[in-house]
Amino acid sequence: MPRTRRTPAPLPMLEHLPEVDRRLFLRGLGAAGLGLGGSSLLAACGTSGTKISAKDDCTSTDKSSTDKSMVWSNWPEYIDVDGNRMPSLEKFQKESGIKVTYNTDVNDNNDFFAKVKNQLGACEPVGRDLFVLTDWMAEKMVNAGWLQKLDHGNMPNVEANLVDNLKSPQWDENRDYSVPWQSGFTGIAYNAKYTKPVGSFEELMTRKDLKGKVSLLKEMRDTMSFMLKLAGGDPTDFDDNAWGEAIDKLKGYVASGQVRRFTGNDYVDDLNKGDIVACEAWSGDVIAMQFDNPDIKWVVPEEGLVIWSDNFLVPNKATHKANAEKLMNFYYDPANAAMVSAWVNYISPVKGTQEAMAKVDKTLVEEPLIFPSPDFLDKAFSFQATDDKTSEKYERDFQTAISA
Repeated sequence: MPRTRRTPAPLPMLEHLPEVDRRLFLRGLGAAGLGLGGSSLLAACGTSGTKISAKDDCTSTDKSSTDKSMVWSNWPEYIDVDGNRMPSLEKFQKESGIKVTYNTDVNDNNDFFAKVKNQLGACEPVGRDLFVLTDWMAEKMVNAGWLQKLDHGNMPNVEANLVDNLKSPQWDENRDYSVPWQSGFTGIAYNAKYTKPVGSFEELMTRKDLKGKVSLLKEMRDTMSFMLKLAGGDPTDFDDNAWGEAIDKLKGYVASGQVRRFTGNDYVDDLNKGDIVACEAWSGDVIAMQFDNPDIKWVVPEEGLVIWSDNFLVPNKATHKANAEKLMNFYYDPANAAMVSAWVNYISPVKGTQEAMAKVDKTLVEEPLIFPSPDFLDKAFSFQATDDKTSEKYERDFQTAISA
């Protein structure tokens, strides 16, 4: 998710952990504060946009009562798939009578932001009723006034089943504008056909046999969290000096030729083919890959894991908000959430999903990457919260470093 996560490609795949097994994944349950994701192009394309204040006239007309349709934009490979079918979405359409146009056009938080920022800033429709973005980008849109306030009366399952740790993020304390979709981890993947095990980011960035065969993510918060670790800093609490040291670390690795390129989740093809042999990766992607390629291994780095969440959001001027709320409510039924979790292998934000999983796939009921224990979550951390001005500076620094 992946946070640049996922790239348009066939969906039948799953992923893996330090050596745990194919489906050891996680992008919605909840660790305290369940992290952000990453970013990169905001500095290049501009991050601020036009903020819409309460006094601005940006009302939206909902046609849901007469038009049983909606458009949903999501990351590729981020819903259950069976051949050319999406069983859970078909079930929703059958039960609700709402026709869903499902697009997989969110390959990167920043790229998607660039697609919609001008329209949202001008209070114009973006041709979508619902999209899924990572915490930090969701926060940006909440602060800009670009989202419609949700009617929780239309989502009783969300009220009843949203896991406690995700109920009140600082940026949307009452979940007025967002509903979590999935959560996940960022760690390391490698192809055992082409390289020996890689156990840490220190190894990934310094081993001579990996030079020019490594990729990192374009998501600033993911990649820089590990650079801060390598520079002796704390990604959850750092100052400008620590940030500067981490950026210098990244610039050094780029200049040395260690990093082949920076990617979205298009590292999947490169890793399968051996064009890269190890990379920074999202857990769900790796588990999926392992079904087709047992040489793909997932690693919890010695430095720990980045954790993040992705969220349902309804933009201003969307004309089918009530239909979108029905869809969100549907996916907060544990039975439906389990259908998705069994395929995407991410952490579900829905209470009861683990119990419901027994009827979907018993082998996943105790899967630590889908249902992580508190001890496992202790290995996870997230990038510290920053204001818009600081975030934009960090984005510019990151873009400069990866473009060198």
